[in-house]
Amino acid sequence: MVDILVVEDNLELGGLLCEFLRNEGYSVKHCTDGESALTSFAAGGAKLVVLDVMLSDIDGFAVCRSLRETDNTPIFIVSARTDKDDQLSGLLLGADDYIEKPFDIDILLAKIKGIFARRYSSSVLFDGFLKIDRDKRVVFKDGAPLEMTQKEYDLLCLLMENAGKTLSKDFLFNRIWGIDSFSEQQTLTVHIKWLRQKIESDPKKPQHIVTVWGVGYRYERG
Repeated sequence: MVDILVVEDNLELGGLLCEFLRNEGYSVKHCTDGESALTSFAAGGAKLVVLDVMLSDIDGFAVCRSLRETDNTPIFIVSARTDKDDQLSGLLLGADDYIEKPFDIDILLAKIKGIFARRYSSSVLFDGFLKIDRDKRVVFKDGAPLEMTQKEYDLLCLLMENAGKTLSKDFLFNRIWGIDSFSEQQTLTVHIKWLRQKIESDPKKPQHIVTVWGVGYRYERG
């Protein structure tokens, strides 16, 4: 997973923004159209999306809407469209901020740093009986460490990070195994079963990793 996905069809502006971000220590992926951005996000995700509106194929509003259907990753819309209606549309679709072009790079970097400080500074995910120490990549249940494979760990983190949100099977599979993986989607079902055996009091009647029939799975806090 990269830190920041930049979606900007202006090659010069996009390249310059990526350079500034990399100089600040972020890992960055640059996409120049909406479809490639959605494909990239489905394959590997991102901690934050910087999104232009006027793209060559689908517009940024459609990209924002699609991302919000499955994920709560922070989204900054950066656009030359400065009408109030455009700003309201972006914010109502779920963008975390709407920044007008031309923008001050120092202001944008400060906003990005603020998001990362608030959202990602904690290295621990906690849900009463369950704790994930992301620095050590260890999961604890009632204080005792659990043995987990890398895929089980990554899958549990993704579910807990999006607690209360239903995540589709395609989204989960693409994020954990990759869109180009040779594995079959059935492996997701198997890993969900293994996770339930490790964290649920009764794996046959799961209370935390819940199946949403025909869609995917949702993590419910205890």
